[in-house]
Amino acid sequence: MITNTELEYKGDLYPTKIVAFEYEVDSVCFHTDNDVILKVTVLRDSLIRFRFTTKGYFSNDFSYAIDKSHSHEYNFLEVSEVEDYYQIKTNKVLCRIQKIDMRLSIFDLKDTLILEDELGFHWEESYEFGGNIVKMSKSSKDGECFYGLGDKATQLNLKGKRLENFATDQYAFQKDQEPLYKVVPFYIGLHNKKAYGIFFDNTFRTYFDFCNERRNVASYWAEGGEMNYYFIYGPQMQDVVTTFTDLTGKPELPPLWALGYHQCKWSYYPESNLKEVAAKFRELKIPCDALYLDIDYMDGFRCFTWNKEYFPDPKRMVAELAEDGFKTVVIIDPGIKIDKEYSIYKEALKNDYFCKRADGPYMKGKVWPGECNFPDYTNPVVREWWAGLFKELISVIGVKGVWNDMNEPAVMEVPNKTFPMDVRHDYDGNPCSHRKAHNIYGTQMARATYHGVKRFAYPKRPFVITRSAYAGAQRYTSSWTGDNVATWEHLWIANIQVQRMSISGMGFTGSDIGGFAEQPSGELYARWIQLGVFHPFCRTHSSGNHGDQEPWAFDEEVIEITRKFVSLRYQLLPYLYTMFWQYIEEGIPMLKPLVYYDQEDTQTHYRNDEFIFGNQILVCPILEPNSLGRRMYVPRGQWYNYWINEKVKGGKEIWVDTKFDEIPLFVKAGAVIPKYPIQQYVGELEFDELTLDIYYKKGKEKSVVYEDAQDGYDYKKGKYSFLSFQTIGKEKELIVQLHKEGKYDTNYSKYKINLIGLPFNVKEIEIDNKKVIFDKNIFENESYLIVDKEFTELCIIGL
Repeated sequence: MITNTELEYKGDLYPTKIVAFEYEVDSVCFHTDNDVILKVTVLRDSLIRFRFTTKGYFSNDFSYAIDKSHSHEYNFLEVSEVEDYYQIKTNKVLCRIQKIDMRLSIFDLKDTLILEDELGFHWEESYEFGGNIVKMSKSSKDGECFYGLGDKATQLNLKGKRLENFATDQYAFQKDQEPLYKVVPFYIGLHNKKAYGIFFDNTFRTYFDFCNERRNVASYWAEGGEMNYYFIYGPQMQDVVTTFTDLTGKPELPPLWALGYHQCKWSYYPESNLKEVAAKFRELKIPCDALYLDIDYMDGFRCFTWNKEYFPDPKRMVAELAEDGFKTVVIIDPGIKIDKEYSIYKEALKNDYFCKRADGPYMKGKVWPGECNFPDYTNPVVREWWAGLFKELISVIGVKGVWNDMNEPAVMEVPNKTFPMDVRHDYDGNPCSHRKAHNIYGTQMARATYHGVKRFAYPKRPFVITRSAYAGAQRYTSSWTGDNVATWEHLWIANIQVQRMSISGMGFTGSDIGGFAEQPSGELYARWIQLGVFHPFCRTHSSGNHGDQEPWAFDEEVIEITRKFVSLRYQLLPYLYTMFWQYIEEGIPMLKPLVYYDQEDTQTHYRNDEFIFGNQILVCPILEPNSLGRRMYVPRGQWYNYWINEKVKGGKEIWVDTKFDEIPLFVKAGAVIPKYPIQQYVGELEFDELTLDIYYKKGKEKSVVYEDAQDGYDYKKGKYSFLSFQTIGKEKELIVQLHKEGKYDTNYSKYKINLIGLPFNVKEIEIDNKKVIFDKNIFENESYLIVDKEFTELCIIGL
């Protein structure tokens, strides 16, 4: 045991004996004889906040990450005292706080240890900046695994890793490189089949060590601010993730087109080039919903302007693209060019909206336009001004989405790539330096952008995407994983990054398909498309400096593969839209690593490649060149190979043969998978049938389908359709029961049912207890059963 004397000798300070405590409605404050206060707040039976101060009082309690509407009700709270410790008890956990040194431990109600302090809270005075470097160390159990932490280019399981959180423009980053663009100081611990979560809500530069320095110690610390963290108890990983997602917030539904395929490049200009790209997509019948304009659309890279040489009439161009189904998305960066003739610069200067250095002058840095000043998005007045700037882009010109880039914030030609740390910020009335505001700068820019786009897009829904983000940014924006590279290693990284972001609360994420830097081979691009269509955000993006990266930049085989997989995504849009609805309603991640899906199976704890798309589709990308198959792990249950409808029993590793135009793809037995007809863009077709692929399973399985008008806000008034299917499989019978909710009446009137895997020949079919006449060859050779959408029970009876 390390004694208090030894700690002090090492330069660390620590809480000493608890001398008093105060009990309020939902919180307890513990005071020590060296002015440390620990405030424990019970938010839910499984969600407890721990907040420490070393100065005898707490500063203003403010967080950009916490959603004010998050659930915070508990069923039971009891505070008691025994000889050596205080105990806080809820309906889920016991928290014990030692009197001698304030170290704490948390148990479930069966007295099984979930988490305990090693040294616990300690701190070191920061003589350079003032305040404290705050530290926390926890004991780690043998075999414990760690997940989460957002945007990290490393193994899914973080055991043995040391990681840093400081939003950084890392062009062409490499595997294991730290830090990256996003900051999500949240992790999930898993040991003895029980999961818990820690959210360290501190916006300073933070660090996490998962048994790297010391084998059985997990620690985290920050270069300033408070030791302020939330403990979330599972015991299922799903419980941890949904609670964290509720705590930091969920987005509203995006327009359905935002879930389509997007094409982007640095840069499409002039107008004729953009029009050629649009025409080629339609000519080749590769579905596409959005085209992006990078910085070259602007006049001298000045935000909210247009280069009239390249785009002489943007309103006309955007309207013409819209007629062919393309939505235009434009980039907006934070750097405002220092130009006395530039109206936005003059307005910001007049109103004192720019960030300042500690001794008074405006922060100045070089970005694409040259020397720039930067708005302080932590000031609500500035955010409101910024939101108003989108009126012309959205209301007049007709742009449908906005893309925030360089908002880490990134500054060129300086050693640390960003603002000096002495830059001052309003921080919503809590003035601070850039040390505290850096990690949330990008989120606050995206927040202001979101409110502007939403205001002027109404009654349609907004679409915003950001490169930099802090926990909670998902309330305002989607994201992508930054400037990756066209390599096979980066294909592996992209797969893990998006899984990790999904269980870190930020579900609407994707990677630059094909790689941003350098040029992919046709094979690499094809394999990346095959993965990217199963990411919530799906966009090809590249640097034009390295060559073309449209699907037709490769050979005919790659074009065919791109068409096939992008078309599959468009068929699966109702499934994907339902995934998104479950994400915003229940906090369920859209992508699920295998460990999330089945944490009790230790074989899943170190799997990186396989993931569950939604609830019922298993995806395993091909990540190596010249591969026509691979080994993969199939989780417990029964699964159908999507391509050949062959059933596989899970809980084991198997070899899967694939072709160049396939990847291992499986559907859970019992699933009902909804499909639209292939469209070249969302809303192109009116159709009278919704296809339902129903996979036979002996036993029961539930599936859901959510639909609405695909844009607008009527769904918040109950105008949605929620279908709940239950399949009941027996030896000679399959029953499909349907329950409906909601006031939205879909345009289609029929279901086109495809039954897969029936173990018997069909003798009879009953719909709502009435026998129907059918072709004896039904369900063979791509024949289907057409059923009125008002049915409530379908019964297939075998011979």
